[in-house]
Amino acid sequence: MDIFELFQDHLSDIMDQLAADKVLPEDAPRHAVIVEPPRDSGHGDLSTNAAMVLAKAAKQPPRDLAQTIAEKLGALEIVKSADVAGPGFINLRLDDAFWGGIVKAVLADPEGYGRPDLGKGEKLNVEYVSANPTGPMHVGHCRGAVFGDALAR
Repeated sequence: MDIFELFQDHLSDIMDQLAADKVLPEDAPRHAVIVEPPRDSGHGDLSTNAAMVLAKAAKQPPRDLAQTIAEKLGALEIVKSADVAGPGFINLRLDDAFWGGIVKAVLADPEGYGRPDLGKGEKLNVEYVSANPTGPMHVGHCRGAVFGDALAR
């Protein structure tokens, strides 16, 4: 389970609710809403820019929209607190029971936990080093080889 994806899904549900309530228009720029770790870990476990991205479409000040979204996120059982910060960021602290569930999932499947199923089993061709055989080699070629090898794995 990817907690960022999980909360992206929760935000998507909240945006659907706000659209149904006519707070957000259907064409709001949802694609730009992200969930990420906050820059300062003291601010919580997760952070989202949802209100700042959607405020113009909602025709509301970002902090007001952030308060609405934070209330909905705070109502989730796995969220300990949802706080509005700065111009409209929403910082989340997750419940200890949620983290305990993550530990249990890791212990139940230590080899498979965290392995994404990106690509859904389709084969991909990853080209990552194309050194010019007639030109000089440099450290960038080495970096590309290491990066590409890690990416392909």
